[in-house]
Amino acid sequence: MFPGIGYSSPDMSHFTSRHYWEVGATDTSLLTGWMGRYLDVVGDATNPFQGLSMDGQINPTLATARNPTAAIDQPNDFAVYLNGVWGDAAEWALDAAAALGDAQRRSRDPAIAQVAGAASEVGIVRRTLQPFRTTNQNPGGQSAPSANPGAAYGSSVTYPTASTGDLSARLAGLAAMIAAGVPLRCVALTTDTQFDTHSGQEATFDSGVKLVADSLAAFQADLEARGVDGRVLVHVWSEFGRRAQENGSDGTDHGAAGASLLIGSRVNGGMVGEFAPLNQLDANGNQQENVDFRSVYCSLLEQWFGQDAAAVIPGAGSFPRYQLVA
Repeated sequence: MFPGIGYSSPDMSHFTSRHYWEVGATDTSLLTGWMGRYLDVVGDATNPFQGLSMDGQINPTLATARNPTAAIDQPNDFAVYLNGVWGDAAEWALDAAAALGDAQRRSRDPAIAQVAGAASEVGIVRRTLQPFRTTNQNPGGQSAPSANPGAAYGSSVTYPTASTGDLSARLAGLAAMIAAGVPLRCVALTTDTQFDTHSGQEATFDSGVKLVADSLAAFQADLEARGVDGRVLVHVWSEFGRRAQENGSDGTDHGAAGASLLIGSRVNGGMVGEFAPLNQLDANGNQQENVDFRSVYCSLLEQWFGQDAAAVIPGAGSFPRYQLVA
């Protein structure tokens, strides 16, 4: 655990601060994510699963400059829709498009190569996820309903359910993909729960934290039950913490130093840093950071990914390293 994690001169904007964490630098002009740059260094031009976003759109941490990445929601509901075409005809058309893409992706014409590459990559995603769809869907194409989101993916672990959001189902799908050998390197997903508790914090914060914690605990148990836990490390983060003092609406406003977690069988357990004492707040009433998030990124790149952090994180040499992987 990293209590008091953040960066110096913190920005209180959700958008700016989240961007910093996503790109691995306090630079508003940087357009590639920190894991995206890692994939550009070590990745494969023909493997869109090397960077998988399970947010339904590309998570900015996975934004690359060269190599492909993929975005889905859950593996058992992935589909490609063709306007006015369905059934076998749609399947034949998609198969043909993928075959043409495979054949033309190295065309000397840049426009043809770009379109062909996209068609080829969609075909790879579609073929790879087909076993999950055929196994876990009803004939009508909808995911089979279940009180346990993990059941749709053959998990022996009971995942928590919620009235809104599908965090548990996405994590269950991820565990199944890892166990099936889908060639994943980096995966990103965002929790359904919002923690921007400017008001009524007591009514929302505890239940939200419980859902996220229970979902992550079930995911770890699922990985262990499938025997693949040694291949996975989870990093949980938020763009900033909350103000130490309660506001007038029974909530807390944007703060600075927050908390971050590493979860996994190979994590070197314990705490790095600590929350600053409440009598040592900064001029704005915020706790001060004592662990820079870029130190965590540099340590993970070198200890988990086996990659020189200098090729990925700007100014990597200026940040201390922590022994995070056992």
